[in-house]
Amino acid sequence: MLSAFSNSLKIPELRQRIFFTFALVFVSRIVATIPLPMVDSIALQTAIDQMRTTMGGGFLDLYNLFSGGALERCAVGALGIMPYISASIILQLLTAVVPQLERLAREGDVGREKISQYTRYLTLVLCVVQGYFFAVSLENPRALLGLDVTLVTQPGVPFYLLAILSMTTATMLLMWLGEQITEGGIGNGISIIITVSILGSLPAALTATIGMFRPIDGIAQFTVFHLVGLVLMFFLVVAGTIAVTQAQRKIPVQYAKRVVGRKVYGGQSTYMPLRVNYAGVMPIIFAQAILMFPPRLLAMMPFEFAKTLGANLDYGTTWYNAIYALMIFFFSYFWVATQFNPIQIADDLKKYGGYVPGIRPGRPTAEFLDRTMTRITFSGAVFLTIIAVIPMLMWQRFSIPFIVASFFGGTSLLIIVGVLLDSMRQIESHLLMRNYDGFLKKGKLTSRR
Repeated sequence: MLSAFSNSLKIPELRQRIFFTFALVFVSRIVATIPLPMVDSIALQTAIDQMRTTMGGGFLDLYNLFSGGALERCAVGALGIMPYISASIILQLLTAVVPQLERLAREGDVGREKISQYTRYLTLVLCVVQGYFFAVSLENPRALLGLDVTLVTQPGVPFYLLAILSMTTATMLLMWLGEQITEGGIGNGISIIITVSILGSLPAALTATIGMFRPIDGIAQFTVFHLVGLVLMFFLVVAGTIAVTQAQRKIPVQYAKRVVGRKVYGGQSTYMPLRVNYAGVMPIIFAQAILMFPPRLLAMMPFEFAKTLGANLDYGTTWYNAIYALMIFFFSYFWVATQFNPIQIADDLKKYGGYVPGIRPGRPTAEFLDRTMTRITFSGAVFLTIIAVIPMLMWQRFSIPFIVASFFGGTSLLIIVGVLLDSMRQIESHLLMRNYDGFLKKGKLTSRR
């Protein structure tokens, strides 16, 4: 594997792509460090500490993790790349239900470019809306967050305009950097920026891990046995995530022979890969986005019943975990229902002379694919639920710092594993085209005489 990394720098085109990716990633990290004007950084840190004490800090730490620490520093990149992700998800779901968007998606590169343009416009709108609410929260922390601090040094309309313009520009810049990485770098640029933002919290996570084993008043809360258990658990979770992410159900497909003139086409056997985790990380993102708002809205109501209900639905509670797991199951099947079209796949197979052995072409094939996808989606949903709940259980039940627990599962681990696997596949394809070995050397057959 080390030789594969060294060989990557020997290929001029691949070397240029790797350095180009690192350069743009460095620029994206600068956006997460430039502070927002007119905000008192000392008072902000005090407010964050109060929120962690009163509200537990679950959602705060989660959003701060995806912004690469920009939220905690109140940087211009505090919104991160999440508005673009939200816009992409909205357009992708609308494509399955709006006929005009569905026709655009089938028009090839021209249609996809048009949908990408709509995604950019929607990102701009979401940035303005989220930036406005972020500025309102900073200017009125006492009314909205219950914090008795003053965060903005010069409140008023100029602060609103400056905050919205700064954060919107930063998010649009991150979006542009991600698109440039996708075109001229290695891997999916948006996913790489999110991954680097998550990994930006790794030094703080290591510091918090070391602090877990320091004795307080002569007594250490965690021992060396806990450390060994954490290391083993980390490797098991990562190995399981990689295995399920790459798991496929291979449906055999046979193509009938066709004679066109003097040439014979078809007749070969292949397979159709159906991914076990077809929805990827999307069900977890949907569930987190929906459950983020009800506790906050209920807490601001003047009714005692609403406040109690909001507290029971807060991050990490038993009710939250139960609803969270059910929503992950629901969105796993919802994503498959909107994105996987067995009827179209069956029609395409029939059109090109393909069929599944033992299954009649047409509607029976569509029913077989739908039934198979429903069964394997259950396994993927169970896996996503377990991975999503692990960090909350470690943080809530075992008092492990959230920044440490977040690397043992959840959205962050799924994104990191998926992005690294995709980037490694792209690098390996460049190596194999130049007759280099990939990351794993293939065994050589030897014969004896």
